Amino acid sequence: MTWLVTGGAGYIGAHVVRAFLAEGMDVAVVDDLSTGHRRFVPERVPFLEADVNDVEALAAFMAEQSVAGVVHVAGFKYAGVSVSEPLRTYRTNVAGTAAVLQAMEVAGVEAIVFSSSAAVYGTPDVDTVTEDTPTAPESPYGESKLIGEWLLADQGRARGIRHTSLRYFNVVGSGAPELPDTSPHNLFPLVFTALAEGRVPRINGDDYPTEDGTCVRDYVHVADLAAAHVTAARRLAAGRRLRPVYNLGSGTGTSVRKIVEAIVAQTGADVLPEVHPRRPGDPARIVADGSAAAADLGWAMRHSLAQMVSSAWAAHSAAPG
Repeated sequence: MTWLVTGGAGYIGAHVVRAFLAEGMDVAVVDDLSTGHRRFVPERVPFLEADVNDVEALAAFMAEQSVAGVVHVAGFKYAGVSVSEPLRTYRTNVAGTAAVLQAMEVAGVEAIVFSSSAAVYGTPDVDTVTEDTPTAPESPYGESKLIGEWLLADQGRARGIRHTSLRYFNVVGSGAPELPDTSPHNLFPLVFTALAEGRVPRINGDDYPTEDGTCVRDYVHVADLAAAHVTAARRLAAGRRLRPVYNLGSGTGTSVRKIVEAIVAQTGADVLPEVHPRRPGDPARIVADGSAAAADLGWAMRHSLAQMVSSAWAAHSAAPG
């Protein structure tokens, strides 16, 4: 039984691939390498370089590899950039998801795990979000992920596919030194790069009603996230009924100050973060209740904050220049 990981040459997708292999499960990868890296995919893993909108190529590859299910990670994942590039976002995330579902139908593949996002919640009016918290995305990216969830649900009703969507919060760390986060928009690589260039990291606002005055966010280790995908795939393959969506969050959260200070300490830099004014619209606290995922998918935070930072720094330091 082979599972296809779309976007399997990217930061998160590559960790999902490793998680499947660690469980002795066959896996294949499709990626257009627009942001992924061919070196992230182990040589023994069948690989197709293709756009997920290419239904014919995807369906043929699924049939060739005897694919039983798909983990759909491929996507345009930059919420801020999506505001200025909405059409690119919708083409990749909405049309691309529809194309993956169409290819599955052609190839007779009946199970899918979808990479969704906390961005579907927008700025919630509660401190801790559950799967029942109203969705109110505030960017084309968040909207595109919510539409992706709808597409899975609609195809489930129409064609009987088994599916679930995993809503990510802030994914950090590394499960292997050769798998760094290379995104130009994510917090950890941004701070690492700033420190390497002699710039001081910044904190936006220190007067929030939180323990240290800075915003509290939910950070999860990428290896823990990847393991949840494998469990979801196993459950779907076994015919088990899963909820349509799950939050993958810590339930507690970490302040921005603690995150930045932990990164600075790990790198050995002799600087203090600069405090800047609040950014408009930043809520004081967004944390996810992951109890549903814990019950159904064995979800757990197995890595501490220190491990998140040290593993990310080790991978960043080992990355090719």
